[in-house]
Amino acid sequence: SRGGLFGAGGRFKGGTDPIMEKFNESINFDKRMWSQDLRGSIAYAKAIQKVGILTLDESTTIISGLEKVHDEWSTNTFELKPGDEDIHTANERRLTEIIGPLGGKLHTGRSRNDQVATDTRLWIVEAERDILKDIATLLTASSEFANHHIDVLMAGYTHLQPAQPIRFSHWLMSHMAAITRDAERLKQMIPRANTCPLGSGALAGNAFGVDREFLANELGFEGGVTSNSLDSVCDRDFVAEFLMWHSLLLVHLSQFAEDLIINNMLKCVDMDDAYATGSSLMPQKKNPDALELLRGKAGVALGRSVGLMATLKGLPRAYNKDLQEDKVPLFDAVDTVKDCLAIATGVIVTMRPNPKMLMKALCPEMLATDLADYLVRKGVPFRETHHISGACVRLAEETEVSIDTLTLEQLQKIDSRFEEDVLKVWDYEMSVERKSSIGGTSKARVVEQIEKCIAFAKTL
Repeated sequence: SRGGLFGAGGRFKGGTDPIMEKFNESINFDKRMWSQDLRGSIAYAKAIQKVGILTLDESTTIISGLEKVHDEWSTNTFELKPGDEDIHTANERRLTEIIGPLGGKLHTGRSRNDQVATDTRLWIVEAERDILKDIATLLTASSEFANHHIDVLMAGYTHLQPAQPIRFSHWLMSHMAAITRDAERLKQMIPRANTCPLGSGALAGNAFGVDREFLANELGFEGGVTSNSLDSVCDRDFVAEFLMWHSLLLVHLSQFAEDLIINNMLKCVDMDDAYATGSSLMPQKKNPDALELLRGKAGVALGRSVGLMATLKGLPRAYNKDLQEDKVPLFDAVDTVKDCLAIATGVIVTMRPNPKMLMKALCPEMLATDLADYLVRKGVPFRETHHISGACVRLAEETEVSIDTLTLEQLQKIDSRFEEDVLKVWDYEMSVERKSSIGGTSKARVVEQIEKCIAFAKTL
């Protein structure tokens, strides 16, 4: 059969192959936009009443019918029927059942091309604003957690090799710095998505002179109207941009997860049971599955982004059915982002840093740079002190002792400018507190980062 709104007797003589009908339909996934579709139709009814296509009574009847359709969706009583190809045809079919043939006037001058573009923009703007709230929760919870553990020290690494001592809170806030950038980018994306394509028709514009600025205002499109009707119906930049954005967010969450997986393995951080699973064979196992899934979902996210870009790259102007393939990755991306943010927040607020094991991971060799800095403060050029400190590291290795056990006599044999106060270098807390520039790991600077992050979260 062919759908009721596009049945045989018009352009088509016969029915659609059932396989083609199933292949073509999108109702199983685009029904998520039922609310946005009805909002757009209510606004459009008002717009075509303003230009005389509908009388006031007709417009009132149509809007009342659409509100009844809305009630059915919101109470889960809306019944999909064969021929409901997509959310637009389903809603219009039901409207016509409720109010009769008058429902057929609603689509005057409108195409599903500008209709779906409108629905998708409305849906994504709502989703993006909702995600910003989730990010605010993550940032606030992480900042408060960092502040609670402000005095805990840990090993900092580069190349996964011991580098310098840092604060545990500094490490956590380093990941929140990346998430903050993600939030900033998402905020910047919303105005580009929040423009109104309705009234563009199939591609050439609306033949009945509908007031597109009225439609934009009615639907809350703060960016006004799109500038070119041809582009309006095929522009999916806002979807591609969101998919690229979500892939970067999940890369950042994946990096956080990987760090935490390593620290969990080293017993430096204990994962709560709520975010771990056991083994079907080994009774002792407590696997950080939540973190591994955060890490794994980043790869899928990258695939969604690349997949849509590949779909878009060869499309001619204007609308093509290929664009229907933007919905599944978009909806999946939003669901994944919200799930991942919730999981990351839960992991952070329930994890338990182990100060004893974190301190155990510190080693005196991490203070080799502090040893070099000691001589810098005595006026020796850093390039020279770098070699001197390196010689001290080599001496400790050759004599198989820890560098902090080298005597003053041994140090002075390497360089006579070492004095007795050099032994104060071997203090992790002092090392951390010396890193007092903006963004550094000293207590005061980390507290600044925490306060700034909390203040930013309140703007989301």
